[in-house]
Amino acid sequence: MKEVVEAIVRGLVSDPDKISVTQAEGERSVVVEVRVPEEDLGRVIGKHGRVANSIRVLAKAAGLPTGKRVWVDINKLEAGPAARPDQAAQGDE
Repeated sequence: MKEVVEAIVRGLVSDPDKISVTQAEGERSVVVEVRVPEEDLGRVIGKHGRVANSIRVLAKAAGLPTGKRVWVDINKLEAGPAARPDQAAQGDE
């Protein structure tokens, strides 16, 4: 499933090398997490989430032979630990 999602997302973003796709498998489910730069987030989600829903449908179809339930989570790519406001505030103490 990871390969399917990664191939689709790479075709949508402006810089394919900046994306991150990870997969975590459980006993009955698979979670595919997609992280893209903020400037490409709209392209991957699409108007009213249509592109994201299409990606989810294709990933679920790819997972049918395994019998596992597939979840696709799309998030903004963080620049690094200092980019998180809660951690930056803790460093000032």
